[in-house]
Amino acid sequence: MLDIPSYLCRGERARLFPVLADTSKEGRTASILLACLANVDEFGRSMMSTLGQRAGPRTKIETFTEVCFSSQADKMRPDGLIVLTTGGREWRALVEAKVGNSDLEVGQVESYLALARENEIDALITISNQFAAVPAVHPLQLPAAARRKIELFHWSWMHVLTEASLLLANDEILDRDQRFVLNEMVRFLTHPSAGVKGFDQMPACWTDLVAAIQAGAVPASSSPSTREVVGAWHQVVRDLSLTMSRQLGVEVSPRIPREHLRDLDARAKADICHLCDDHALSATLIVPDAASPLEITADIKTRSLIVSMHLRAPDDKKGTKARLNWLLRQFPQTTNDNWHVRLYWPGRTSSTQRPLKVLRENIDAAVDERAGQVVTSFDVIMVRDIGARFAQRKNFILDLEAIVPQAYDQAGQHLRAWQRTAPRLPEEKAVPASVSTEAMRDAAEHELTGAQDRSAMATLPAAVVSVETEERVIEPAVLGEPRTADSQDVAKDGE
Repeated sequence: MLDIPSYLCRGERARLFPVLADTSKEGRTASILLACLANVDEFGRSMMSTLGQRAGPRTKIETFTEVCFSSQADKMRPDGLIVLTTGGREWRALVEAKVGNSDLEVGQVESYLALARENEIDALITISNQFAAVPAVHPLQLPAAARRKIELFHWSWMHVLTEASLLLANDEILDRDQRFVLNEMVRFLTHPSAGVKGFDQMPACWTDLVAAIQAGAVPASSSPSTREVVGAWHQVVRDLSLTMSRQLGVEVSPRIPREHLRDLDARAKADICHLCDDHALSATLIVPDAASPLEITADIKTRSLIVSMHLRAPDDKKGTKARLNWLLRQFPQTTNDNWHVRLYWPGRTSSTQRPLKVLRENIDAAVDERAGQVVTSFDVIMVRDIGARFAQRKNFILDLEAIVPQAYDQAGQHLRAWQRTAPRLPEEKAVPASVSTEAMRDAAEHELTGAQDRSAMATLPAAVVSVETEERVIEPAVLGEPRTADSQDVAKDGE
């Protein structure tokens, strides 16, 4: 009891090898995770940073399991407690975990939020196989009153696995023993008995919704099935971003507008409107250092999956043909089928689109289509019609998870965004003395003298200018060269 905080009446430090009943799968899995958070430095810091908590070298992370508070000893027992201590500052969070097919429930989460508020705990972290776009956006819709004064976060088990896998793949675990421990956690979580899984199928209402839209019906924005489909789509996108993170070895994340992070229900409302109005589901994935984000669209009307990237045309190339050749050269020769290029033109001119294969065979046709105009940007698009598989709950997920990485492999990783070249240093200014204060003064005086001469010439009377012009005609005459009658008259007048 001396090893736990004084505000707990029961609990123990999280163990890497917990001694729990076989039926306590959630408690055992949570204990292993919490023990790694406290004892694998880089992993603990990485996971805490996803909650907005900076855990530096001086930060101490302590974790506890099977905790009970004096006021609620017989009512609620959260799976864990995390305590971060930095100097005199302490941040605490309750942990509630679910594994396998067990989902979080609104009532239980509200109870733990109330428990945290009563005991001056800063946050509640839920962990399950449900997905959230970012930890601050919870998969459950909770009333604002329930979240009052308490931060609410969510980790999916696949998010935990991905963070650990990236640290291991990029050799970021400095201590050999800690690396071994984290690798063992990954092995444990990836075993089927751990109950950790990705998002593998759309909800039951997906098939009916696709069929209704195919028949011409418009989904109702207030329908529970519409909201359920959009919620499932958000989980699909998050799972896809985690899968690509593990494939690429970098963190791939969904793009969430800032206003949607501030208003947790705004993202759902926006995507429900998009589904009802455009009969499509869309998302954006940010891949570090890629030419542009990956735009993903599931078009229900055409039963197609679309992946695209937007690139600005190079300003240093003057014509459409040169700009289009710049883009086409970036594609591998093996990339052809299902790929299209959309060209955007200045002003309100409508865009044009051609298959990549056609452009390679006859680029002039695209150039001549908007003669006199220069293309400003491109969309590089892969379109895949998956037919009847689109309405199938599992096959839709399987095809999406195959097509998006394939599009990145065939084009995304090869494309490079145009950027201006570095300014060149003129030879006449290569020496610092050429731009010294003395050099700038001389240049200014030279410019002033030239300007005065030009001004003086501009104020001379017209007759004087005329005579000077006539004298210039006489000066180049060569001795002995025949003169014209006019030039002889001028010479006589001079004599």
